[in-house]
Order: sequence, then C-alpha cells, then structure tokens
Amino acid sequence: MTALSVNVNKIAVLRNSRGGGEPDVVRAARICLDAGALGITVHPRPDARHIREADVHALARVCADHHVEYNLEGNPFAPPRPGYPGFIALCAAVRPAQATLVPDGDGQLTSDHGFDFDRDIDALAPLVAQLKALGCRVSLFADAGHPAIARARECGADRIELYTGPYAEAHSAGDASGALTACAQSARIAQSVGMGVNAGHDLSQANLTDFLRGVPGVQEVSIGHALISEALYAGLDRTIHAYLDCIKNAAP
Repeated sequence: MTALSVNVNKIAVLRNSRGGGEPDVVRAARICLDAGALGITVHPRPDARHIREADVHALARVCADHHVEYNLEGNPFAPPRPGYPGFIALCAAVRPAQATLVPDGDGQLTSDHGFDFDRDIDALAPLVAQLKALGCRVSLFADAGHPAIARARECGADRIELYTGPYAEAHSAGDASGALTACAQSARIAQSVGMGVNAGHDLSQANLTDFLRGVPGVQEVSIGHALISEALYAGLDRTIHAYLDCIKNAAP
C-alpha cells in the first residue's frame, strides 16, 4: 500500500511568522505519526523561511523514535550559507531514509518543476553517489511526461517523485484524464528501468484516491499544504485518518 509522508513545512511557516516556538513542528509531527502516517517530509531551504537546521535534527529524532522514514528534500546545488550548511551536509548529519532532490531556486515560492534529465544527469550523478554512500535512498523530482525520465536511473537514482501540480490543477478544473495518463505513463517507464515511484505537490483528499487508482504502484505520497490546510478545520488526527482512507479506497 502507498505510504503517506506528511510534509510539516507549513507548521514552521506559521511558527516563523510570529516568532517563538508555536506551533511546534515536533509536536505536530508526533501527532501525524501517532495517527498512522508512515513518514515525515521536510524541505529546508537556504533562506530558512520555514524549516530550520535545528528542526531537521529534531524531526530526525522523532522519526527514529517512531521507527518511520524521514524524507529530506532539497536542492543539492544550492551553496551553503549561515544557517544552512547545504543539503548534502544536512543529510550527512541526520542520515534520512530518503533524500529527494529538487531543482528549485532560492527565490522560488514552491517547487514547480522537475529536473531536465538530459541536461542535469552528469551533474546529479556524483551527488546521488554521495547520498547513497550515506545510506540514503535517492529520489529525483520529475515532471510527468518528460521524454527522458528513464535517464534518472543512469545517475543511480532509486526513485522518481512525480510532480503532481498539473494533475491537481486539471482535477480541480474537472478533467484530469490527460494529466493522469501522463503520470501513469511516466510511472510505468520509471518502473520498467527499476526505479520506484513517489508523488507529491497539491495532492489533497479531493484528488488523491483518483490519482492512486490511475497511477500504478505509487510507493509514497508526500503531502503538506493541503493536509495542513484541511487540518485547520478538522484537526490533525482526523485529517491523517481521512488521508489513510483515501489510500485504502484506491486499493484494488
């Protein structure tokens, strides 16, 4: 069954907007895991706009205590700076189960595209090797329908993470068939060369079950923005259970 990893970036956004320690990302992560989520995802950015270096370490301990996977996302090409030691250095410090590489720039509001595997493969290869030497499974953020998606395997990647923003937008507009087909085809291509498939971005209770029914063999979904938004109304525990029901309902 597909694993749900909860991205708690938005908890840190709310905390940072006021200063201090509330809401507490560690407490939120524990609630999610106690409710049945199978992992925690964070995407620390160089400007520390949400998750900070100290959060990365604290959440690593939470995941270890709960015996669940920790997924660290980031741009491996972003240089270190005060308060951000660099993505590889963070992975070396906390040894996440999975390192998800994302090609976002410093000023980008949110991740909105995958790697260009024809252009980026040579630069990615040594970084993937470093991460695998640390014991991390490596996933690369990928656009559904990218013609060279199979090349992700050439640099040693274990998985791709399908960028599902276009699918979510199409689903909201009432016709996601084309976007769903592109995701399914890309998943099959990745699987045919030995890679696993994750998915994330703008997945929600409204579109998750349809996505998992339409895309075969998705191993993990990473969900943050919609889940935290929904939890404002329903509560974290109830919202986690609702997402787990979406996953169960997609099973054959």
